[in-house]
Amino acid sequence: MAVGMSRPRATHTAAVRALSDAAGSEAARVSPADRDPATGIGPDDLPDGLVVADETGTVICFNAAAARITATPAAAALGRALGQALPLEDLKGRRWWELTDPYGGLATRVGQPERNLLLPGGREVLVSARYVRESPTGPVRRLVVSLRGTEARRRSERSDAELIATVAHELRSPLTSVKGFTATLLAKWERFTDDQKRLMLETVDADANRVTRLIAELLDISRIDSGRLELRRQPVDISAAVERHIQALTANGQAPERFLVLTRRPLPALWADPDKVDQVLGNLLENAVRHGEGTVTIDIAPASAPGKNDESGTAVTVSDEGPGIPEESMGRVFTRFWRGSKRGGTGLGLYIVKGIVEAHGGTITVARAPGGGAEFRFILPVSTPAYLV
Repeated sequence: MAVGMSRPRATHTAAVRALSDAAGSEAARVSPADRDPATGIGPDDLPDGLVVADETGTVICFNAAAARITATPAAAALGRALGQALPLEDLKGRRWWELTDPYGGLATRVGQPERNLLLPGGREVLVSARYVRESPTGPVRRLVVSLRGTEARRRSERSDAELIATVAHELRSPLTSVKGFTATLLAKWERFTDDQKRLMLETVDADANRVTRLIAELLDISRIDSGRLELRRQPVDISAAVERHIQALTANGQAPERFLVLTRRPLPALWADPDKVDQVLGNLLENAVRHGEGTVTIDIAPASAPGKNDESGTAVTVSDEGPGIPEESMGRVFTRFWRGSKRGGTGLGLYIVKGIVEAHGGTITVARAPGGGAEFRFILPVSTPAYLV
């Protein structure tokens, strides 16, 4: 979090304190060499742009990040009035320093929250400010301004826009089908045979299930991103869960001999959310069937819990003999909207899988399988409740 915001980092706080101490006189400037003796932090060590003006509104500090963000050399900003060195405007074209009047405004004001402002040429920056006073209602002794680029926010906004577009596209097709078949049945019920009605209703049911799954994915993403994914831990027989998924896949037309399950016993007693574990297994097995080739091997074995030398865990490895994942794509497999070589689906499944595994305190990795295909391996810690230990 940047200097001047409501919850500054300790390093930033120390740096600002050092800046204020160093700038004791009106004409004093803060050099990049000035460092807080306790932390060794100087202005140019801060990741955000830092601009400090004294009680007269003269710029006494303009760090390297501020120079980069504003495309203004520090030498050209130091010693100038704040409004000239940092000529900010709001999105309506109003001059920001005249509008906020930090030196002549309300004596109880302590700063400005972060907001989007414009530099000359229309470049957008995120700006927050802190008013440093010697007493709660005294004159402003220092004005500390933090600058940040908007690239990260823009990436987040693009990701959200892409999510909305993907969801809208995925919802349109099944809802169009549901609407079409129900409207047809209502208008011409007597004209269809029982077999035709059953076929239409089965299609409606399948499309309704597709919409339900998509909504569940969106809720999972929301909970994962906000850290609110709830787990209802129970004893889980992961071998039985794998067998259930294989039976479902074979019932849908997959050959039983395509699956090879290797279980290395004894397995530790696993406490996890059975529904979430089913979601992880279902996604990995469906991906192996849909995108892979040859035999799908599921290896279940005891393992050390990630980062916990004193706790055991269970490792599940799902591999196939297909073309695998290109090396350059390995780092993007668990990101939103990654779909691999074959189009189709929302591209959210593996992102959710990673979130579920990590919510359990586990890890998941992807690699090239010995047979040349993709290999996904996740480890879940036992997580036995304390009252059973």
